[in-house]
Amino acid sequence: MGNWTLDSIAWDRFDAAKVDPEILRNIKAAAMVERNGADYGAYLARVFASDPAFVEDVNRWAIEEIQHGMALGRWAQLADPAWNFDAAFTRFREGYQLPLEVTESVRGSQAGEMMARCIVETGTSSYYSALRDASAEPVLKQICAKIAADEFRHYKLFYDHLRRCLERDRLSRWSRLRIGWGRLAESEDDELAYAYFAANEPADAVYDRKRAMEAYARRAFPLYRPTHVQRAMAMVLKAVGLEPQGRLNGLLTRAGLWFLRRRSTRLAASGA
Repeated sequence: MGNWTLDSIAWDRFDAAKVDPEILRNIKAAAMVERNGADYGAYLARVFASDPAFVEDVNRWAIEEIQHGMALGRWAQLADPAWNFDAAFTRFREGYQLPLEVTESVRGSQAGEMMARCIVETGTSSYYSALRDASAEPVLKQICAKIAADEFRHYKLFYDHLRRCLERDRLSRWSRLRIGWGRLAESEDDELAYAYFAANEPADAVYDRKRAMEAYARRAFPLYRPTHVQRAMAMVLKAVGLEPQGRLNGLLTRAGLWFLRRRSTRLAASGA
């Protein structure tokens, strides 16, 4: 599936003078989540145990996710030599665990699971595209470009399988929209918040989910440009089963930009 490795990255072009310390904090958190891809692969392999061909794709997908984490973590250690990627990841794993014992999707059906995965890949492809365009540091820009391309391809993988699952599960557009909205709401759950905490806070700090999530969001939301939001809305609409372009996309893009700017202003004012 993938067409790059860690050796593909031009590490010798790293420019410490162009590192944005605010972006660095979020990169450290993203490295935690991406490196945890093995657990996501294990979860999906259990949910889709009856579909060995798809499980093979999931296993390759998980390897790529782990590679994303390793690339981001290596870059973060270049940017902050005092930061210990392995120690931070161990701390993250000790505080956050996926439900690996399940054999059925927490979304209620395999189609529901694929809908949720489409939303996740929409979010990651748009976020890494925004990071790519916002970063002045050449190595991070290269890494984010490669990850964004991977995540868009992962979206296609899950979307194609969603269509297969819908032939059996008959999930309505309303149900897909409900699952999609629910997964969007989960973007502020413990996973990303705890990743930010584990990657950035001192050993004696007390975890505060709301505080950690707001700290992450304050650094992430201002990065988005209209093109990133427009493409993300098209991907969401396509997964729901609606026309990805046109008036609805325009309306949702404007609403999304308004939300991001409003939240960015409030978070900046509060010093989150």
